[in-house]
Amino acid sequence: MRRLLDRPAPSEIPAPLPWPRRILSHPRLAPYHRLAALVLVGNAALLYYALTTGGWWRATDGGLANLSYAALANVALAVVIRQQYVINLLFWLATRAPTRWPLRLRWGLGKVYHFGGLHVGGALAGTAWFAGYVAELTRQALADRAVTAVLVLSYLLIALLLALVATALPPVRGRRHDLFERVHRFGGWAALILLWAQTVLVVDGTRDGTPLVGALLGSPPLWTLALLTVSVALPWLRLRRVPVQVDRPSGHVALLTFGHTTPFAGSSTAISRRPLLEWHSFANVPAPGERGFRLTVSRAGDWTGALIDEPPNRIWVKGITTAGVANIETLFTRVVYVATGSGIGPVLPHLLAGKVPAHLVWSTRSPRATYGDELIDEILRVQPDATIWDTARRGKPDMVALALQAWRATSAEAVICIANQKLTRQVVHGLERRGIPAYGAIWDS
Repeated sequence: MRRLLDRPAPSEIPAPLPWPRRILSHPRLAPYHRLAALVLVGNAALLYYALTTGGWWRATDGGLANLSYAALANVALAVVIRQQYVINLLFWLATRAPTRWPLRLRWGLGKVYHFGGLHVGGALAGTAWFAGYVAELTRQALADRAVTAVLVLSYLLIALLLALVATALPPVRGRRHDLFERVHRFGGWAALILLWAQTVLVVDGTRDGTPLVGALLGSPPLWTLALLTVSVALPWLRLRRVPVQVDRPSGHVALLTFGHTTPFAGSSTAISRRPLLEWHSFANVPAPGERGFRLTVSRAGDWTGALIDEPPNRIWVKGITTAGVANIETLFTRVVYVATGSGIGPVLPHLLAGKVPAHLVWSTRSPRATYGDELIDEILRVQPDATIWDTARRGKPDMVALALQAWRATSAEAVICIANQKLTRQVVHGLERRGIPAYGAIWDS
C-alpha cells in the first residue's frame, strides 16, 4: 500500500480561483440548484406573459385548461426526469464527449447527475400552477353555486401535492427518510389515479356530443398521463424476488452476491425485504468476464444492521439498473477516486473494469478486518499503488489534502469522491474552488 504525504506542500496547492469563478463552485450554486432555478424562472416568465396578455387563466374554461396544461407539463418533467431509462440516456449522452474536447466543457458535462434539479423545479412549479387551477376552479364554482366532482378531486390532488413537497424538504427528508419515501410512493400513486379520474371527468363535461372514448383519445392530458403511468410502472414490472448469497467478513459489512443478471459497471440496484415500504440502492460490483454481481452493504442504520445480523436467502430487487455518478469517469484521461468506508462499493467496479487510468485513495477503519482479505487483495491486484489509509492506526486524514496530493502526483484531470454527505461536499468544494473538476453524490433522493 502506497503512503502519500499526509498533506501536500503549500507550494503544490493550487491557488483558489478568482472570486467570480470561485463563487459558482459553492454548493449553494451547484448545477442542481441552477437547474431548479431555471425551471422556476421559465415558469415565472410564462406567468408574466399570462398576466400581461389579459390573464388567460381567468374567465373562460380555456383559461382553466391553460392552467391545467402548465401544471401537468411541469409534473411530467418532475416524474420523467427520474425514470431510470431517462437517467441512463442522460449519462450516455453526456459521456459521448471525447477526451480531446476542452476540459472546461467536459467538466460541465460531468455534472449530468445534477438532473434532479429539473425534478425539484418541475415539482414546485407544477404544484404552484395546480394551486392556481384550484383557486380559479373554486372561484367559478362559487359564482355558479355548484360543487362539482372535479372540484372535490382537485382539492384532494392539491393536498397530496403539498404533502409530497413538504416531505421532500431537506430537513424532513433527512430526519424522516422513511416517511418521505412512503409519502412519495403511495401519495404519488394516489395523485396519478386522481389525475386520471379528473381528466376523464373534465373531458366528459366538455366533449359537446363527441363519444367519450374519441374525446379522450384527442385529449393531450390523456397521452401525458399515459406516459407518466408507463414511466412509474416500468420499474415495478421488473419486481423480482431472487436468491442471494450473503458473506459477512465482519459485523460491520455484508457482501451480497447475485447471479440472476450481470449489470453494467457503475450502475446501482435497489433491494428490499418489504417491497411496498422501503427500498435501498447499492452500487453493483460485477466481475469482468463473470456472471452476476456483488453489493457491499455497511452497517448504517436499522435496515442495514438487520440485513447483516439476519442475512436473507432471497431478497426483492426492482427496477432498471441505473447509472451512478462515477460513470462520468470516461470524460477524462485520468481520475482520482476518493472513498471512505463502504464508498469502495461504487468505486470498485470502475477499478476492476479499468476503462480509465485511475488512482484510489481510500480511508477506512481496519480494512482487512472489516472487509476481509479477499476484497482487499482484489483491490490491490488492480490498484497496487492504492493509498489505503487505516483510520484505526493513523487517525482520520485530511481528505482534501490527500485528494490534492493524489491529483498532482498522478496528473489526473478530475477527482470523484464517494463518501458521506459532509465529507463529499468538503472534498468537491475544496477542489473546485481551486479549479480542479470534482464530483460526488448530492443526496437528492
